[in-house]
Amino acid sequence: MSSLVQSVDWLAIAPPTIAAVVGLVVLVADLFVSETRKPLLGWVSVAGLAAATLMLLPLLDADRSTFCLAGDTGVCSYTADRFTLVIQFLVLGGALLAALLSVTALKDDGKRLPEGEYWFLFLSSAAGAALLPASRDLATLVVALEVASLPAFALVGLRHGDRKSSEAALKFFLSSVTATAVSLLGISFVYAATGTLHLTLVAERIQTVDGQLHTLAQTGVVLTLVGFAFKTAAVPFHFWVPDTYVGAPLPIAAYLSVIGKAVGFSGLILVTVVALPSYADVWGPALAALAALTMTVGNAGALRQRATRAYSAVRLLAWSSVGQAGYLLVPIAAAAYSDDAEKSIGSTLAYALMYGAVNLGAFAVAALVGRAHRLNRVADYRGLYAASPLTALLMGFFLLCLAGLPPGVIGLFAKVTVFAAAVDAGLGWLAAVMAVNVVIALVYYLRWTALLFRAPEGEPVRHRIPVPLTAAIALTGVIGIALSGAPQLVLRFTDTGLF
Repeated sequence: MSSLVQSVDWLAIAPPTIAAVVGLVVLVADLFVSETRKPLLGWVSVAGLAAATLMLLPLLDADRSTFCLAGDTGVCSYTADRFTLVIQFLVLGGALLAALLSVTALKDDGKRLPEGEYWFLFLSSAAGAALLPASRDLATLVVALEVASLPAFALVGLRHGDRKSSEAALKFFLSSVTATAVSLLGISFVYAATGTLHLTLVAERIQTVDGQLHTLAQTGVVLTLVGFAFKTAAVPFHFWVPDTYVGAPLPIAAYLSVIGKAVGFSGLILVTVVALPSYADVWGPALAALAALTMTVGNAGALRQRATRAYSAVRLLAWSSVGQAGYLLVPIAAAAYSDDAEKSIGSTLAYALMYGAVNLGAFAVAALVGRAHRLNRVADYRGLYAASPLTALLMGFFLLCLAGLPPGVIGLFAKVTVFAAAVDAGLGWLAAVMAVNVVIALVYYLRWTALLFRAPEGEPVRHRIPVPLTAAIALTGVIGIALSGAPQLVLRFTDTGLF
């Protein structure tokens, strides 16, 4: 039996380690810092996430691995390859932007959001999310998934005395625990059939199983898919999303919409494309059907929001995120049918980077409007241009990127990339479903965009923008505009080298 080599590449594991260590420092410091100086904890957390993100730069040159099995070259539990770095950049960069939103939110809502606990949970979740894409065995993957998820439950329900927050946390907790239980059952079946937890060894050994073990392996694949479908908010496992986003503090809703999805999709890619390529005939059609169902239900749900009395902007963004999850599933499903699975996965990563930047930007503007309008309805965005022209222009840009319309070139580019992945894989019907859904989504995105530039009812509300919120809006705007100017950089960066 092989033993673990006790050597650690500290540079390779630096990004998630820094986030975890800073989280512990913040938790201990909270015991000794006076109430008036609690905001410093937020800035320490922001600095820690910035440092963790910057530590990705030295890793771009070459793949690095650690915690490897002696005598089995290439079989490692942690690998910092290009796929890992792209997802870690999305996770840690997204967490940094959500942290900037949180600094302002905690200042406005400090009585109901304890700062020390908030930042410890936030950084712990970010550390788990950054660990997951580097995981190359099923045990590490499940541990990372739970480290990312468990603090998120508490963050959703952390607002003291808020019934909506408590209900949202309960729904999120129950759905996520169910997903974890189903995933663990599926993984145990896969382990029983192959005798290993390492993804590359699973891929090798599962091809040779037969008889009852083959049935066991197939059942394990299906159950694992169901578990990750919960994590990615794929329909019909999406029911927790709207209420969770509305009940959670807005920065946490933004965090879940991007980092939560990155965690789910990176885990799904590792389990299906890396560990179970020989079972593509099982997970390929299942993911294609989930993609079509998810984008359709998500966009239909967003379109239906106009009929509701409150017409909440956050709820609309929640349904929009479900629809976007459907687009993200398309290239993963296409990888089952494609001769170039790496290119298909690159399309998912490119779309995820675009979606992460502009969706966080939309949430940042929502956080700004929510300071003056507690209900944060879509109607509250009417006349935003008259009150804050630059903010309205950026919000319009973010919405057009999500819709895939110019001048949001990066959104159009990402959708074309995903569409091409489906066509190249021979999934013409899925590409047609996607095209119909893009048209449906145009209705509510353009309706919201037009509202920004309509004449306000009464005097326009002037929004005072705090520095952290300004930084979040500016950063997402700069990233979106820069990528729209050079969209090819995204595909170059997401050339995964995973296979």
